[in-house]
Formats: sequence, structure tokens, C-alpha cells
Amino acid sequence: MVDLLQAVVLGIIQGLTEFLPISSSAHLRIYPELFGWGDPGAAFTAVIQIGTELAVLVYFRNDIARIIKAWVLALFKPEWRGHADARLGWYIIVGSLPIVVLGIALKDVIENDLRSLWIVGTTLIVLGLVLGLADRIGANRRAIGELTMRDAILMGFAQAAALVPGVSRSGATLSMGRFLGYERAAATRFAFLLAIPAVIGAGLFELKDVIGCEPGTEACANSYTGLDTFVATVVSFVVGYAVIAWLLRWVTTRTYTPFVVYRVVLGAAVLVLVGTGVLAA
Repeated sequence: MVDLLQAVVLGIIQGLTEFLPISSSAHLRIYPELFGWGDPGAAFTAVIQIGTELAVLVYFRNDIARIIKAWVLALFKPEWRGHADARLGWYIIVGSLPIVVLGIALKDVIENDLRSLWIVGTTLIVLGLVLGLADRIGANRRAIGELTMRDAILMGFAQAAALVPGVSRSGATLSMGRFLGYERAAATRFAFLLAIPAVIGAGLFELKDVIGCEPGTEACANSYTGLDTFVATVVSFVVGYAVIAWLLRWVTTRTYTPFVVYRVVLGAAVLVLVGTGVLAA
């Protein structure tokens, strides 16, 4: 029961932080350590992110259905190949390739070496400052309909940087989008859509390490049972759905400054706690 309650809390944390540019993976690494629960594991983190991506699928279901329809039609009907939604479908596919390739190639490094809290604290600060700079100098003039293949690839590589805990998938993609001159709402929407293949794919890839895994055994890198992980995934879906709606309203009138300040303060606090021995790196 204790583990189940912990999983619920972690599901809430995942839902609250996945779409904000503050790194859900960093929070799932930091707060369990603060609570004395230990590292929940990369597999747990990847699987419960499926919940938040299902929230994206539900929230953007009309957009996604329209994009898929146009993309499929463009495969067989030349007159559809210049359609904005058909192009957007290709941009999402191509933009997803960097994180997929690097995620598979660097799997062991990501799950072990990069989960140090020294790295998490540092990336929270550095990428927070990058986000602040991008938001300040971004031209804020390009809509999502002006997206190009080059920009999709650049945002795809930015998203791949989030393989390092603390970077933030949405934060990295948003930063690149703002550097390229896209409006906050446009950059945010594409960041959400671009994350779908990568996150769901990573979650399904790690699912085998959760199902039938007995926490505490040498063969199990996951700290929670399959049931605990499932509950956390459901909770992350519910909370994540609410956060999407709120964030899309926020970015139409506000800057990313509060998130930048939060990242820097949290990152600095983590480095201090690790440096003083309060937290184990």
C-alpha cells in the first residue's frame, strides 16, 4: 500500500511537470530522493510518461486525426502533397528520428550515468537560462503553418537533448522554436505533437522491464510493481490533461520567466543538497 501511494504521488508529479518546461524526469529523480524513496528507475519514468502522452492524444485528437488523414491522402494523391497538415505529418515523423536513434544508441548511458543529481541540477540551471534567453530574443512572429522541414529537424535535435534528465523535452523544443522565431503557442503546440511518437515509443520499449518485474531483485531495475506503475500512469494522464489546457492558455499572454526562475532555484538547491551530503548523487 505504501508503494502504491508513492506511485500515485509520482503520477501527480509526472502529470504536473511533463508539459511545463521544467523537466518531468528531473522531478521524478529529485523528489523521490528528497522523500527518502530512492530512484524509481528509468523504466518507471518512461512508462508513466505514456499517461501524459495519452492526454496529448485525447486533447489534440481532432488535430491528430486531421494530420493523419492528410498525410495518408498525400501518399496516394499528388494534390494533397502540399497540404499544410500533410507536411506537418512528415515534420513530426522526421523530427522524431533524432531522439529515437540516440535513445536506442545511448540507452545504458541514459539509464545509469546520466541520472546523477549533479547532472540533473546542472542541466536544470543551464537549460533554464537557455529557455529564458530564447524567450527574450525570439521574434514571436511565425505561426505553426510556417514550419519548415529544416526547423522540424532542428527542434527534433533539441528534443533529443531531453534524453539527459533535467533538460526538459518541452523546454528544449520550445527554446529552439523561440530561437527560430515561432510564437509561444505555435512552438508549444508543435512540442506537444512532436513528443507523441518518441514518448509513447520509449514507454512501450521499457514496458517489458516493468511487467512481471519484482522490485528489489537483481534482475529488476524498476522500484515499483506493474500495478503501481499502471496506477501512476493513469494518474499522470488525468493531471496531464488539465495541465495541457492550462498551459496553452498561459502561453498566449505570458512569458516563460516563472519557469526559468523555478528551474534555476531548483537546480541550485539540488547542487547544494548534493554538495552538502543531504542527498546522494
